[in-house]
Amino acid sequence: MGFRVTVPASTANLGPGFDTFGMALGLFEVIELRVLDDGVLIEPIDAGAGDVSDVPTDESHLVVRALRRACEHLDVPCPGLYLRCHNAIPHARGLGSSAAAVVAGVAAGYALAGKSVDAAALELAAELEGHADNAAASLFGGLVLAWQDVRGGVPSWRAERLDPHPGIRPVLAVPEQRSSTSAARGLLPEHVPHGDAAFAAGRAALGLHALTTDPGLLLPGTEDRLHQDYREPAYPATVHLVRQLRERDVAAVVSGGGPTVLALTTDGVLPDGVDLTGFTTVELPVDRSGVRVAAL
Repeated sequence: MGFRVTVPASTANLGPGFDTFGMALGLFEVIELRVLDDGVLIEPIDAGAGDVSDVPTDESHLVVRALRRACEHLDVPCPGLYLRCHNAIPHARGLGSSAAAVVAGVAAGYALAGKSVDAAALELAAELEGHADNAAASLFGGLVLAWQDVRGGVPSWRAERLDPHPGIRPVLAVPEQRSSTSAARGLLPEHVPHGDAAFAAGRAALGLHALTTDPGLLLPGTEDRLHQDYREPAYPATVHLVRQLRERDVAAVVSGGGPTVLALTTDGVLPDGVDLTGFTTVELPVDRSGVRVAAL
């Protein structure tokens, strides 16, 4: 028995939608999985992610951990595994590489059980990720709104999938620098001014309208006062590039936990006169399908 699992990269926050907005991107991690009698054998392959020498090749690999957790949830035998992992999503750049690995493992567990991913799959992925925005985007594709619901004192992760406006053409500026999500989060204050919170709520609502209906409002709809400026010490060049682009009327934001810059354009082009030293730019389409599984 074997499967090929294809998972899109993702970008999160999209400015003011902190830990809520996510969007799938057309850059894919491909995992080829075969069932063995026992043991774990992992073959990491650099398919564009860069150095993969630090990728675990034992039970600690995120795909394996997620697959084991999904099999436990679905009450199916968790076999020995051979994984051939084509790593295309740059690690620690704010493009959802860890979420993609988790989603790949969860989807593989569902495939072993003969099931399609469902709402419970998001719960499993978010449990391992700690939040649901990137994982929901990789699972379901398109634009997602993720939130944590609490009913009867029991928290659960949920997400709603929306279709982004077809005129949006994301351009990524990816630096060589890596960034730790936990370190970047550590720079955020415990409290923010009420005015900034109100501003974020209004801009998030406007941003959702811009992303789905009117891209002409993307610039004001991606303005943020909640998290990006606080994180500047972690990646000053990133925040500087975001400001340069926004001064030229480009709806630019920090992608997820950074340090990649996401520019939401309608023509796939960044303006002249922007200093891109240290960044590699690439236009990526929005992925609208999410994770897919095929038998080998």
